[in-house]
Amino acid sequence: MQVPSPRFDHFVRDFTRLVDESSGDETQVLSKGRQLLAELIGRDDWLPDRYAQPDPQYYQQYLLHADPDDRFSVVSFVWGPGQKTPIHNHTVWALIGMLRGGERAESFEVGLPGQPMQSLGTQDLNPGTVESLSPRVGDTHRVSNKFEDRVSISVHVYGGNIGRISRHVFDPKTSMRKPFVSGYSNEAETSL
Repeated sequence: MQVPSPRFDHFVRDFTRLVDESSGDETQVLSKGRQLLAELIGRDDWLPDRYAQPDPQYYQQYLLHADPDDRFSVVSFVWGPGQKTPIHNHTVWALIGMLRGGERAESFEVGLPGQPMQSLGTQDLNPGTVESLSPRVGDTHRVSNKFEDRVSISVHVYGGNIGRISRHVFDPKTSMRKPFVSGYSNEAETSL
């Protein structure tokens, strides 16, 4: 699988160099990686149509690049009108860059078993916005398309091969968690 774009190739090379040079320093990766992702999403002329296709029922998670050593992965998220995730965590750092449309992210604090989760507020992401998440500072949230009448697309960079990582979805009323592995919408074309 290859995204045929010089802009994307440049991003992957620069991000690989950043991960190589950071020696696992998450703060450095998130800080400098934010700038690299902002440059990538600053122009909307590189994402092939096949990685921008919505599904009428479910949001789509297309793998664009997986580092051979699983140190990071790059994914396009395609949101149909009104689609949203369950409340979930990542267990690894993440950068989210808004390419088209908009997203709404609601952060949560997990309660004690049997207790409801507490909303920590919402944040709207608009084109050009880059945000970060980390288990160190909280990575449990629910994400939705801000719009009920159009598709939205974001580009995510994760500190691992996110489609292969066991994570959790949460019941907001009880804080009970259930493991899941997301996979990718373009699983058939990926050679992972």
